[in-house]
Amino acid sequence: MVSTRPFVLIAPASRGLSLALARHYLQSTNLSVYATHRSPSPNDVRDRILTDIPDVDPERLHLLPMELTSESSIAETAHQLKQMFPPNKHSYIHTAFFTGGILHPERQPSDFNSEAITQTFATNLISHLLCIKHFSEFLPSITKSSSEPAIDPAKWVHMSARVGSISDNRLGGWYSYRASKSALNQVIRTFDLHLQRKKTHAICVGMHPGTVKTDLSKEFWGGVPKEKLFEPEKAARYLADVVKELTVEQRGRVWDWAGKEVLP
Repeated sequence: MVSTRPFVLIAPASRGLSLALARHYLQSTNLSVYATHRSPSPNDVRDRILTDIPDVDPERLHLLPMELTSESSIAETAHQLKQMFPPNKHSYIHTAFFTGGILHPERQPSDFNSEAITQTFATNLISHLLCIKHFSEFLPSITKSSSEPAIDPAKWVHMSARVGSISDNRLGGWYSYRASKSALNQVIRTFDLHLQRKKTHAICVGMHPGTVKTDLSKEFWGGVPKEKLFEPEKAARYLADVVKELTVEQRGRVWDWAGKEVLP
């Protein structure tokens, strides 16, 4: 019988919350962690992930170069990932986080900029679609023999945001960012329906991490209550804990760091 080898995939994982997620899974599980980056210095990325986490086997961390806005790069990374697996083991995604995101603040229509809008959708939406295309082949095999032990469904997670909720939009602004996240939420629902039709042993969800102290949100820290402004490590722990407990009844929807649903 071929043995199995579940793993964690985080794309990208070179800084902020996504880097903290890689560190969290290295510390809290025995799973291998495959992390993508676009840094010209992969050793620097490795050092940032592994620094100050004792008793972790560094061989469990595998770095893969990938440019989110290039389909050829995403395809090549998926190919490299497949080549890294031991031939005598069935390797499959246990948990995957797709964290690509960018924010160009638009407070009024005069702030619209074609280049910025294109970049927003390329990163916040199109890259997520292409990751589905090229990495979903690593989800658990559809067929399972009755003799195999029961396993929880794989968790396929896209980093969304509460501002993608149309029903929750009471402040306006951030037009392109809101629209890209709303579109991503539709993708999450649609891909999860695909997984159900194919009877894949996996669920797709979106996660809202709250306001995290990263470069993306730095301009807005001043307007966030202290108890709602999270260090990346704390946000990563909250997200991982919620994702771990999600069941098939909660699939295809968006959840926040506290385990509460973000309504469409």
